[in-house]
Amino acid sequence: MPLYEHVMIARQDLSNAQAEGLIEHFGAILADNGGKVVDSEYWGLKTMAYKINKNRKGHYAFMKTDAPAPAVQEMERLMRLHEDVMRVLTVKVDEHEEGPSVQMQKRDDRDGRRDRR
Repeated sequence: MPLYEHVMIARQDLSNAQAEGLIEHFGAILADNGGKVVDSEYWGLKTMAYKINKNRKGHYAFMKTDAPAPAVQEMERLMRLHEDVMRVLTVKVDEHEEGPSVQMQKRDDRDGRRDRR
């Protein structure tokens, strides 16, 4: 099956648990349609470069999936209809990278810089 990576931005007034619940909800939709979530990460509440629907911040979430195209299309359709989801980006990839994503590695690098001083 094809491999995909999804990034989702949810509204800022959700709690962390609700934002992580959205990942599980859309993962279940994908599983119902014959796909599976390989890995998921919650990146946290981040400030955006510009306002989206009058929001300056958003909860970012990242998912690596292995699913047929119709399952991904159905999940994207439901994401776009969901009132808590502001933006969705899906990219088809040849293979998933091992380990945490660049966003999660970024935090580790910052900790290392403090030690050097």
